[in-house]
Amino acid sequence: MSVNKEIKKITTHTIQEMKQRGEKIAMLTAYDFSMAKMLDQAGIDILLVGDSASNVMAGHETTLPITLDQMIYHAQSVVRGVERALVVVDLPFGSYQGNTKRALESSIRIMKESGAHAVKLEGGAEVADSVRRILTAGIPVMGHLGLTPQSIYKFGTYTVRAKEEAEANKLKTDAVLLEKCGCFALVLEKIPAHLAKDVSSSLHIPTIGIGAGADTDGQVLVTHDMLGINKEFTPRFLRRYLDLYDQVNVAVKQYTADVKNKSFPNEKEQY
Repeated sequence: MSVNKEIKKITTHTIQEMKQRGEKIAMLTAYDFSMAKMLDQAGIDILLVGDSASNVMAGHETTLPITLDQMIYHAQSVVRGVERALVVVDLPFGSYQGNTKRALESSIRIMKESGAHAVKLEGGAEVADSVRRILTAGIPVMGHLGLTPQSIYKFGTYTVRAKEEAEANKLKTDAVLLEKCGCFALVLEKIPAHLAKDVSSSLHIPTIGIGAGADTDGQVLVTHDMLGINKEFTPRFLRRYLDLYDQVNVAVKQYTADVKNKSFPNEKEQY
């Protein structure tokens, strides 16, 4: 079933309705105006201003270094390019953990300074109080369970999470808790497909999977991975829809050659 083009603006309510009628939700990341405009006009439902900007935009090894100010800058750029999609912004590492007051202040800054529509944070029971507090300000919250990249040094690896029964049970409990706290949706990252299916069917709110199988209510990928701008990252769950790295390489080599052999600009390309 295709997206209803008559929907002027995707909201958290729209996303809930999509789950209820069985329409899958498409989500991608965006970090700048030009890409956000292209993705929005192509009909994407949700744009995530991900802390993955730390990796793909700034070249860091992890998501940890990116700051709240930098996330707000990226979010401002994305919001300016969007007319229809729901824009969700990651709360970066250090802007919410262990401090509900800071979590609320960070969320208010994101909403006030960027014009985005919701925030996302990682974790279950340990962030429940922060979720509740953010919601007191009327700010929609998307949860994130499974592989939580901000905890990479705790886990020590980016491997599949919740394969063991104890961790799987905690994830199920955390999912229900986040729904009760008021999250409007939940990202499930890199967990067994059968677990993602169980969790998705047990919740009223939609789930968005990444490496979590086909039975979540939607899917998300990092745009730079999906378009083949990044060549190094090749997990099993990634489907490449373009190979932009090579295409850009060819174009730049041609441009460089044309400049050096004086075929650019030609007579029609000058005043």
